[in-house]
Amino acid sequence: MSKDYQFLKPYQFTNGVTLPNRIVMAPVTTQSSFFDGTVSDEEVKFYKMRSGVGMVIVEVANINKDGKGFEGELSVADDRFIPGLRKLANAVHSKGSKAVLQIFDAGRKTSRQILRGDQPRSASAVAPHRNPDEVPRALTEQEVEQVIRDFGAASVRAIKAGFDGVEIHGANTYLLQQFFSPHSNQRTDRWGGDVYQRMNFAKAVIKEVRRVVDANAARPFLVGYRFSPEELSDPGIRIGDTLKLVDMLSDQPVDYLHTSLGDRKRSSLLDPDDQESLNHKILKVIADRKPLIEVGNIQSPADAEAALNDGAALAAMGRELLREPNWIEKVQADDEKTIRYVLSPTDMDLVGLPGGLQTELRTGFLNAMNFSDQQTADFRHQFGQMEGFGG
Repeated sequence: MSKDYQFLKPYQFTNGVTLPNRIVMAPVTTQSSFFDGTVSDEEVKFYKMRSGVGMVIVEVANINKDGKGFEGELSVADDRFIPGLRKLANAVHSKGSKAVLQIFDAGRKTSRQILRGDQPRSASAVAPHRNPDEVPRALTEQEVEQVIRDFGAASVRAIKAGFDGVEIHGANTYLLQQFFSPHSNQRTDRWGGDVYQRMNFAKAVIKEVRRVVDANAARPFLVGYRFSPEELSDPGIRIGDTLKLVDMLSDQPVDYLHTSLGDRKRSSLLDPDDQESLNHKILKVIADRKPLIEVGNIQSPADAEAALNDGAALAAMGRELLREPNWIEKVQADDEKTIRYVLSPTDMDLVGLPGGLQTELRTGFLNAMNFSDQQTADFRHQFGQMEGFGG
Protein backbone atom coordinates (compact mmCIF):
# COMPACT_ATOMS: atom_id res chain seq x y z
CA MET A 1 0.00 0.00 0.00
CA SER A 2 1.14 3.58 -0.64
CA LYS A 3 1.17 4.43 3.07
CA ASP A 4 4.24 2.22 3.45
CA TYR A 5 6.32 4.25 1.02
CA GLN A 6 9.19 5.95 2.79
CA PHE A 7 8.99 8.90 0.38
CA LEU A 8 5.61 9.77 1.91
CA LYS A 9 7.19 10.31 5.32
CA PRO A 10 8.20 13.82 6.44
CA TYR A 11 11.82 14.89 6.13
CA GLN A 12 13.58 17.32 8.45
CA PHE A 13 16.77 19.16 7.52
CA THR A 14 19.32 19.79 10.24
CA ASN A 15 18.32 23.47 10.38
CA GLY A 16 14.74 22.53 11.26
CA VAL A 17 12.97 23.00 7.90
CA THR A 18 10.55 20.10 7.63
CA LEU A 19 9.04 18.77 4.40
CA PRO A 20 5.67 16.98 4.42
CA ASN A 21 7.10 14.26 2.15
CA ARG A 22 10.35 13.40 0.36
CA ILE A 23 9.34 14.17 -3.22
CA VAL A 24 10.89 17.30 -4.73
CA MET A 25 9.88 19.11 -7.88
CA ALA A 26 13.09 19.66 -9.82
CA PRO A 27 13.62 23.09 -11.40
CA VAL A 28 11.96 23.30 -14.84
CA THR A 29 12.59 26.26 -17.12
CA THR A 30 9.10 27.31 -18.17
CA GLN A 31 10.42 30.26 -20.25
CA SER A 32 7.20 32.07 -19.39
CA SER A 33 8.21 35.17 -17.44
CA PHE A 34 7.69 38.59 -18.99
CA PHE A 35 10.48 40.09 -21.12
CA ASP A 36 12.07 41.78 -18.10
CA GLY A 37 11.92 38.75 -15.77
CA THR A 38 8.67 39.64 -14.01
CA VAL A 39 6.51 36.70 -12.92
CA SER A 40 3.53 35.91 -15.16
CA ASP A 41 0.12 34.58 -14.13
CA GLU A 42 0.85 31.42 -16.16
CA GLU A 43 3.81 30.67 -13.91
CA VAL A 44 1.77 31.20 -10.75
CA LYS A 45 -0.88 28.76 -12.01
CA PHE A 46 1.78 26.24 -13.05
CA TYR A 47 3.36 26.11 -9.59
CA LYS A 48 0.08 26.18 -7.70
CA MET A 49 -1.06 23.06 -9.58
CA ARG A 50 2.10 21.23 -8.50
CA SER A 51 2.06 22.16 -4.83
CA GLY A 52 1.73 19.18 -2.52
CA VAL A 53 5.14 17.59 -3.04
CA GLY A 54 7.57 18.08 -0.19
CA MET A 55 9.54 20.86 -1.83
CA VAL A 56 9.36 22.78 -5.10
CA ILE A 57 12.59 24.19 -6.51
CA VAL A 58 11.43 27.11 -8.63
CA GLU A 59 13.28 27.55 -11.92
CA VAL A 60 16.43 29.61 -12.32
CA ALA A 61 16.23 33.33 -11.63
CA ASN A 62 19.07 35.57 -12.78
CA ILE A 63 20.84 37.57 -10.09
CA ASN A 64 21.84 40.44 -12.40
CA LYS A 65 20.98 41.65 -15.89
CA ASP A 66 24.23 40.33 -17.39
CA GLY A 67 23.49 36.87 -16.00
CA LYS A 68 20.39 36.32 -18.14
CA GLY A 69 20.64 33.09 -20.11
CA PHE A 70 17.43 32.83 -22.13
CA GLU A 71 14.22 34.63 -22.98
CA GLY A 72 11.27 34.21 -20.61
CA GLU A 73 13.61 33.82 -17.65
CA LEU A 74 12.77 34.78 -14.08
CA SER A 75 14.77 37.55 -12.46
CA VAL A 76 15.65 38.25 -8.85
CA ALA A 77 18.06 41.04 -9.78
CA ASP A 78 16.11 43.94 -8.28
CA ASP A 79 13.67 44.62 -5.45
CA ARG A 80 10.92 45.37 -7.96
CA PHE A 81 10.67 41.64 -8.68
CA ILE A 82 9.81 40.75 -5.07
CA PRO A 83 5.99 41.12 -5.37
CA GLY A 84 5.83 38.71 -8.30
CA LEU A 85 8.18 36.27 -6.62
CA ARG A 86 5.99 36.42 -3.53
CA LYS A 87 3.07 35.26 -5.68
CA LEU A 88 5.17 32.27 -6.77
CA ALA A 89 6.15 31.40 -3.21
CA ASN A 90 2.51 31.62 -2.10
CA ALA A 91 1.45 29.38 -4.99
CA VAL A 92 3.98 26.75 -3.96
CA HIS A 93 2.85 27.00 -0.33
CA SER A 94 -0.83 26.59 -1.26
CA LYS A 95 -0.91 22.83 -0.60
CA GLY A 96 1.92 22.61 1.90
CA SER A 97 5.09 22.47 -0.20
CA LYS A 98 8.24 24.31 0.81
CA ALA A 99 9.45 26.81 -1.82
CA VAL A 100 13.09 27.12 -2.86
CA LEU A 101 14.26 29.62 -5.49
CA GLN A 102 17.11 28.56 -7.75
CA ILE A 103 19.50 31.47 -8.32
CA PHE A 104 22.17 31.74 -11.01
CA ASP A 105 24.31 33.70 -13.42
CA ALA A 106 24.45 32.23 -16.93
CA GLY A 107 27.96 33.48 -17.61
CA ARG A 108 28.94 32.65 -21.19
CA LYS A 109 25.89 30.41 -21.71
CA THR A 110 23.95 33.24 -23.32
CA SER A 111 24.37 35.54 -26.32
CA ARG A 112 24.64 39.16 -27.34
CA GLN A 113 21.09 38.90 -28.64
CA ILE A 114 19.73 37.85 -25.25
CA LEU A 115 21.85 40.49 -23.50
CA ARG A 116 20.58 43.16 -25.91
CA GLY A 117 23.97 43.73 -27.51
CA ASP A 118 26.24 43.31 -24.48
CA GLN A 119 29.10 40.83 -24.69
CA PRO A 120 28.67 37.74 -22.49
CA ARG A 121 31.25 37.33 -19.73
CA SER A 122 32.79 34.33 -18.02
CA ALA A 123 35.75 33.19 -15.97
CA SER A 124 37.99 33.54 -19.05
CA ALA A 125 37.67 34.66 -22.66
CA VAL A 126 37.02 31.15 -23.96
CA ALA A 127 34.09 30.45 -26.27
CA PRO A 128 31.72 27.57 -25.53
CA HIS A 129 31.80 24.60 -27.91
CA ARG A 130 28.13 25.01 -28.71
CA ASN A 131 28.66 28.56 -29.95
CA PRO A 132 32.30 29.16 -30.94
CA ASP A 133 31.55 32.58 -32.43
CA GLU A 134 30.26 33.93 -29.09
CA VAL A 135 33.54 34.64 -27.30
CA PRO A 136 32.93 36.03 -23.79
CA ARG A 137 35.12 38.55 -22.04
CA ALA A 138 36.84 37.62 -18.80
CA LEU A 139 35.33 39.09 -15.64
CA THR A 140 37.65 41.47 -13.80
CA GLU A 141 38.45 40.71 -10.17
CA GLN A 142 36.18 43.58 -9.14
CA GLU A 143 33.36 42.16 -11.26
CA VAL A 144 33.82 38.71 -9.72
CA GLU A 145 33.40 40.28 -6.29
CA GLN A 146 30.26 42.06 -7.50
CA VAL A 147 28.74 38.82 -8.81
CA ILE A 148 29.35 37.26 -5.39
CA ARG A 149 27.53 40.16 -3.74
CA ASP A 150 24.72 39.77 -6.31
CA PHE A 151 24.17 36.17 -5.16
CA GLY A 152 23.82 37.49 -1.63
CA ALA A 153 21.41 40.25 -2.62
CA ALA A 154 19.28 37.75 -4.55
CA SER A 155 19.09 35.56 -1.46
CA VAL A 156 17.84 38.49 0.63
CA ARG A 157 15.11 39.12 -1.95
CA ALA A 158 14.11 35.44 -1.82
CA ILE A 159 13.75 35.76 1.95
CA LYS A 160 11.61 38.89 1.56
CA ALA A 161 9.46 37.15 -1.05
CA GLY A 162 8.62 34.36 1.40
CA PHE A 163 10.69 31.51 0.01
CA ASP A 164 11.99 28.81 2.32
CA GLY A 165 15.40 28.62 0.69
CA VAL A 166 17.63 29.23 -2.29
CA GLU A 167 19.47 26.75 -4.46
CA ILE A 168 22.79 27.99 -5.83
CA HIS A 169 22.93 26.74 -9.41
CA GLY A 170 26.44 25.41 -10.01
CA ALA A 171 25.42 23.01 -12.78
CA ASN A 172 24.48 22.89 -16.46
CA THR A 173 27.59 24.82 -17.61
CA TYR A 174 26.44 28.12 -16.07
CA LEU A 175 28.86 30.59 -14.46
CA LEU A 176 29.65 28.68 -11.28
CA GLN A 177 30.48 25.59 -13.32
CA GLN A 178 32.47 27.76 -15.74
CA PHE A 179 34.72 28.81 -12.87
CA PHE A 180 35.21 25.16 -11.86
CA SER A 181 35.89 23.89 -15.38
CA PRO A 182 39.47 23.77 -16.72
CA HIS A 183 38.02 24.50 -20.15
CA SER A 184 36.35 27.82 -19.33
CA ASN A 185 38.59 28.91 -16.44
CA GLN A 186 42.15 29.71 -17.47
CA ARG A 187 42.69 32.46 -14.91
CA THR A 188 45.96 32.91 -13.06
CA ASP A 189 44.62 34.99 -10.15
CA ARG A 190 43.02 33.62 -6.97
CA TRP A 191 39.92 32.54 -8.94
CA GLY A 192 41.79 30.10 -11.18
CA GLY A 193 44.51 27.47 -11.16
CA ASP A 194 44.34 23.83 -10.11
CA VAL A 195 41.15 21.96 -9.28
CA TYR A 196 41.11 23.28 -5.70
CA GLN A 197 41.74 26.89 -6.67
CA ARG A 198 38.92 26.67 -9.22
CA MET A 199 36.58 25.96 -6.28
CA ASN A 200 37.28 29.37 -4.74
CA PHE A 201 34.43 31.10 -6.55
CA ALA A 202 31.89 28.53 -5.37
CA LYS A 203 33.22 28.80 -1.81
CA ALA A 204 32.93 32.59 -1.90
CA VAL A 205 29.36 32.49 -3.23
CA ILE A 206 28.32 29.99 -0.55
CA LYS A 207 29.98 32.08 2.16
CA GLU A 208 28.17 35.24 1.02
CA VAL A 209 24.80 33.56 0.69
CA ARG A 210 25.11 31.98 4.12
CA ARG A 211 26.19 35.32 5.61
CA VAL A 212 23.15 37.20 4.34
CA VAL A 213 20.78 34.35 5.21
CA ASP A 214 22.03 34.26 8.79
CA ALA A 215 21.69 38.05 9.00
CA ASN A 216 18.27 38.39 7.37
CA ALA A 217 16.20 35.22 7.78
CA ALA A 218 13.98 35.21 10.87
CA ARG A 219 13.08 31.57 10.27
CA PRO A 220 14.99 28.46 9.19
CA PHE A 221 16.04 28.98 5.56
CA LEU A 222 17.65 26.43 3.26
CA VAL A 223 20.77 26.93 1.15
CA GLY A 224 21.33 24.19 -1.43
CA TYR A 225 23.93 23.65 -4.15
CA ARG A 226 23.38 21.92 -7.50
CA PHE A 227 26.21 20.56 -9.64
CA SER A 228 26.80 18.54 -12.81
CA PRO A 229 29.16 15.57 -12.35
CA GLU A 230 30.84 15.67 -15.78
CA GLU A 231 31.21 17.78 -18.89
CA LEU A 232 32.20 16.72 -22.40
CA SER A 233 34.70 19.54 -23.01
CA ASP A 234 38.37 18.59 -23.33
CA PRO A 235 39.82 19.68 -21.03
CA GLY A 236 36.74 19.51 -18.88
CA ILE A 237 35.28 18.44 -15.57
CA ARG A 238 35.75 14.73 -14.89
CA ILE A 239 34.13 12.70 -12.14
CA GLY A 240 37.41 12.72 -10.20
CA ASP A 241 37.27 16.54 -10.15
CA THR A 242 33.63 16.47 -9.06
CA LEU A 243 34.34 14.10 -6.18
CA LYS A 244 36.89 16.62 -4.90
CA LEU A 245 34.24 19.34 -5.29
CA VAL A 246 31.67 17.21 -3.44
CA ASP A 247 34.12 16.62 -0.61
CA MET A 248 34.57 20.38 -0.30
CA LEU A 249 30.82 21.08 -0.53
CA SER A 250 30.09 18.50 2.15
CA ASP A 251 32.01 20.63 4.63
CA GLN A 252 30.45 23.94 3.54
CA PRO A 253 27.49 25.66 5.26
CA VAL A 254 24.92 24.35 2.78
CA ASP A 255 21.87 22.32 3.76
CA TYR A 256 21.76 19.91 0.83
CA LEU A 257 23.45 18.91 -2.43
CA HIS A 258 21.62 18.21 -5.69
CA THR A 259 23.03 16.32 -8.67
CA SER A 260 21.91 17.38 -12.15
CA LEU A 261 21.48 14.21 -14.22
CA GLY A 262 19.03 13.06 -16.91
CA ASP A 263 19.09 9.58 -15.34
CA ARG A 264 19.94 9.14 -11.68
CA LYS A 265 21.44 5.68 -12.41
CA ARG A 266 23.81 6.98 -15.06
CA SER A 267 27.45 6.00 -14.98
CA SER A 268 30.29 7.96 -16.56
CA LEU A 269 29.79 9.25 -20.10
CA LEU A 270 33.55 9.49 -20.49
CA ASP A 271 34.66 6.12 -19.12
CA PRO A 272 32.38 3.38 -20.48
CA ASP A 273 34.38 0.73 -18.60
CA ASP A 274 33.32 2.23 -15.26
CA GLN A 275 29.75 1.06 -14.62
CA GLU A 276 29.36 2.37 -11.06
CA SER A 277 26.68 5.05 -11.01
CA LEU A 278 27.86 8.61 -10.53
CA ASN A 279 25.42 9.11 -7.66
CA HIS A 280 26.83 6.07 -5.88
CA LYS A 281 30.34 7.51 -6.14
CA ILE A 282 29.06 10.87 -4.89
CA LEU A 283 27.22 9.36 -1.92
CA LYS A 284 30.37 7.54 -0.81
CA VAL A 285 32.28 10.83 -0.71
CA ILE A 286 29.49 12.72 1.05
CA ALA A 287 29.52 10.00 3.74
CA ASP A 288 26.30 11.27 5.37
CA ARG A 289 27.63 14.79 5.84
CA LYS A 290 24.88 16.31 3.66
CA PRO A 291 21.55 15.09 2.27
CA LEU A 292 21.62 14.42 -1.47
CA ILE A 293 18.73 15.05 -3.86
CA GLU A 294 18.76 12.66 -6.81
CA VAL A 295 16.95 13.47 -10.04
CA GLY A 296 16.66 11.84 -13.45
CA ASN A 297 14.11 9.43 -14.87
CA ILE A 298 12.21 9.10 -11.59
CA GLN A 299 8.62 8.57 -12.70
CA SER A 300 6.80 5.92 -10.68
CA PRO A 301 6.47 5.38 -6.92
CA ALA A 302 8.83 2.43 -7.33
CA ASP A 303 11.42 4.72 -8.93
CA ALA A 304 11.19 7.21 -6.07
CA GLU A 305 11.41 4.48 -3.47
CA ALA A 306 14.46 2.99 -5.20
CA ALA A 307 16.27 6.35 -5.11
CA LEU A 308 15.80 6.57 -1.35
CA ASN A 309 16.81 2.95 -0.89
CA ASP A 310 20.01 3.70 -2.82
CA GLY A 311 20.94 6.45 -0.38
CA ALA A 312 19.28 9.64 -1.60
CA ALA A 313 17.57 11.74 1.05
CA LEU A 314 15.03 13.13 -1.41
CA ALA A 315 13.79 12.12 -4.87
CA ALA A 316 13.24 14.87 -7.43
CA MET A 317 10.98 14.80 -10.48
CA GLY A 318 10.86 17.18 -13.40
CA ARG A 319 9.27 15.72 -16.54
CA GLU A 320 6.89 13.46 -14.63
CA LEU A 321 5.41 16.39 -12.70
CA LEU A 322 4.89 18.19 -16.00
CA ARG A 323 2.77 15.27 -17.17
CA GLU A 324 1.09 14.65 -13.83
CA PRO A 325 0.74 17.63 -11.48
CA ASN A 326 -1.32 15.50 -9.04
CA TRP A 327 1.29 12.76 -8.72
CA ILE A 328 1.72 12.97 -4.96
CA GLU A 329 -2.02 13.28 -4.28
CA LYS A 330 -2.76 10.18 -6.38
CA VAL A 331 -0.15 8.15 -4.51
CA GLN A 332 -1.47 9.35 -1.17
CA ALA A 333 -5.01 8.40 -2.21
CA ASP A 334 -3.98 4.88 -3.33
CA ASP A 335 -4.94 5.93 -6.84
CA GLU A 336 -1.66 5.12 -8.59
CA LYS A 337 -3.42 3.50 -11.53
CA THR A 338 -4.52 6.92 -12.77
CA ILE A 339 -1.07 8.52 -12.76
CA ARG A 340 -0.36 10.01 -16.17
CA TYR A 341 2.93 8.70 -17.61
CA VAL A 342 2.12 9.66 -21.20
CA LEU A 343 1.08 13.18 -22.20
CA SER A 344 -1.11 14.11 -25.11
CA PRO A 345 -0.20 17.54 -26.48
CA THR A 346 -3.92 18.32 -26.43
CA ASP A 347 -3.78 18.08 -22.61
CA MET A 348 -1.00 20.61 -22.09
CA ASP A 349 -3.44 23.36 -21.16
CA LEU A 350 -5.29 20.91 -18.91
CA VAL A 351 -2.18 20.25 -16.84
CA GLY A 352 -1.34 23.95 -16.67
CA LEU A 353 1.78 24.11 -18.83
CA PRO A 354 2.63 27.73 -19.74
CA GLY A 355 2.80 28.69 -23.39
CA GLY A 356 6.57 29.13 -23.49
CA LEU A 357 7.07 25.69 -22.00
CA GLN A 358 4.59 24.13 -24.40
CA THR A 359 6.57 25.44 -27.35
CA GLU A 360 9.81 24.07 -25.94
CA LEU A 361 8.25 20.67 -25.26
CA ARG A 362 6.98 20.47 -28.84
CA THR A 363 10.51 21.00 -30.15
CA GLY A 364 13.64 20.65 -28.03
CA PHE A 365 12.20 18.28 -25.40
CA LEU A 366 10.05 16.20 -27.74
CA ASN A 367 11.98 12.96 -27.40
CA ALA A 368 12.01 13.05 -23.60
CA MET A 369 8.41 13.85 -22.74
CA ASN A 370 6.53 10.58 -23.46
CA PHE A 371 4.01 12.22 -25.74
CA SER A 372 1.25 9.92 -26.96
CA ASP A 373 2.47 8.02 -30.05
CA GLN A 374 0.19 9.46 -32.69
CA GLN A 375 0.57 13.03 -31.49
CA THR A 376 4.35 12.62 -31.32
CA ALA A 377 4.39 11.51 -34.92
CA ASP A 378 2.30 14.52 -35.89
CA PHE A 379 4.62 16.92 -34.11
CA ARG A 380 7.70 15.33 -35.63
CA HIS A 381 6.18 15.87 -39.03
CA GLN A 382 5.25 19.45 -38.23
CA PHE A 383 8.32 20.65 -36.35
CA GLY A 384 11.06 18.17 -37.25
CA GLN A 385 12.81 15.94 -34.76
CA MET A 386 15.09 17.87 -32.43
CA GLU A 387 17.56 16.88 -29.73
CA GLY A 388 16.28 15.89 -26.30
CA PHE A 389 17.25 17.30 -22.92
CA GLY A 390 20.68 18.84 -22.58
CA GLY A 391 22.54 20.70 -19.85
